[in-house]
Amino acid sequence: MPLDLSRIARERGVDLRAWPPRYDPAYRPAPDAAEWLPEVERAHPDAREELILAKLRGQVRWAWEKSPFYRRKWDEAGISPDSLRTLRDLARFPVVQKNELRAAQSAYPPFGDYLCIDPAEVARIHGTSGTTGRPTVFGIGRDDWARIAEAHARILWGAGIRPRDRAMICSFFSLYMGSWGALAGVERLGATAFPFGAGVAGQTLMGVQWAREMKPSAFYGTPSYALHFADTAKREGIDPRSLGFRVLFFSGEPGAGIPSTKKQIEETFGAACIDMGSTAEMSPWMTDGECAARGGMHLWQDIVYTEICDPKTFQPLPYGAEGTPVYTHLERTSQPMIRFVAGDLTRWTDAPCACGRTYPRLPQGIYGRIDDMFIVRGENIYPSAIEDVLRAIDGFGGEFRVIISRREAMDDLLVRAEISPGRDVAALEREMRERLQARVGVRPRLELVAQGTIPRTEFKARRVIDDRDLYRKGVSGS
Repeated sequence: MPLDLSRIARERGVDLRAWPPRYDPAYRPAPDAAEWLPEVERAHPDAREELILAKLRGQVRWAWEKSPFYRRKWDEAGISPDSLRTLRDLARFPVVQKNELRAAQSAYPPFGDYLCIDPAEVARIHGTSGTTGRPTVFGIGRDDWARIAEAHARILWGAGIRPRDRAMICSFFSLYMGSWGALAGVERLGATAFPFGAGVAGQTLMGVQWAREMKPSAFYGTPSYALHFADTAKREGIDPRSLGFRVLFFSGEPGAGIPSTKKQIEETFGAACIDMGSTAEMSPWMTDGECAARGGMHLWQDIVYTEICDPKTFQPLPYGAEGTPVYTHLERTSQPMIRFVAGDLTRWTDAPCACGRTYPRLPQGIYGRIDDMFIVRGENIYPSAIEDVLRAIDGFGGEFRVIISRREAMDDLLVRAEISPGRDVAALEREMRERLQARVGVRPRLELVAQGTIPRTEFKARRVIDDRDLYRKGVSGS
């Protein structure tokens, strides 16, 4: 049965018949409502796909008419908006890679020739740090920012956050999109925003003290930082459970989707751990977002349409398969991404969720980046697998590093792991080695160090050091 868009417009103040859609900023569901837009979120997938296709046609037509980047790219591929007869036709469109965006911005600074709006209409400028090359500039129009806030409010509602909540945002307020996107969603939802930030010396201790006084019920940051926050509280003699958090939602790294890390966070804080996050280019980035049932991230397909694709051909894969997400905006007028490849790795399913939403899900979340995977002695290894093993072991001290090197022309995997005080070191080392070997297929060397030895992070954790290039350079220079 088709969605009754006229009824949704009357009752929810949401005009999904227009492109881009129009949202009533005064609309908010009743506090006891489980969904923000139940007619869409619980719709039969076939009915919702009609809405997605209509929005997709509007989005593709906009990009074709406003962007030399897309017109040139699609002309070369022999396609146009008229090629989009069904949702399956989207796979005929070429993907967009990050290096193409950087090249476009280098040739047409600062926003590239895919901006699609007048530069004077850009209301917000964000971007990447540029640590791996030229920074990518994000130019976001004012109406787009309002739609990002709307989408994030709807997804946070699904995660269980309500206007009565007080949300402490513990992340960098800089070019980074994560903190600003969380703030926008919290404010649109009507909850109390507590934008505490991160990154200043002594700020974590100060944050614990503020949390003890203000009793925020929601927390946003990275999983690594949440555990660091808890460790800081414990050193002050404060039980993290006493801080009063009810929901912790995360992005920036895969920890919240790693079973043992998720369990540790929930047990440490006595609160729900919610996994979220796609990529900054795809803001609203929460459209990979878990609901309160915590069965893996939903793909909120009527906001950003996601295909899980073969990492080499970028053709869509069936449910149950492992692949890389390919994302397409459905509501963006500024810098829209059409079939953007983020380079992540995941597996998807259309199995029912306990919440009743009918979106596909990523049961294990985003569990790695294709370029994060490292190969040791023929085995494909992801840092998230090592983290899952270590955090499930009683006696693990909370932080680790992976150092890959080459010894006598053989790859060497060293795991440096912290251990809790008063443990049987030999027994713990044996357990870690056996479990890691069973999980990753390689027998690692272990270096056990005292708890607190390895630096914590307030941002995205970087736990892998690959020194094999040093060996290669030494051999080639000898």
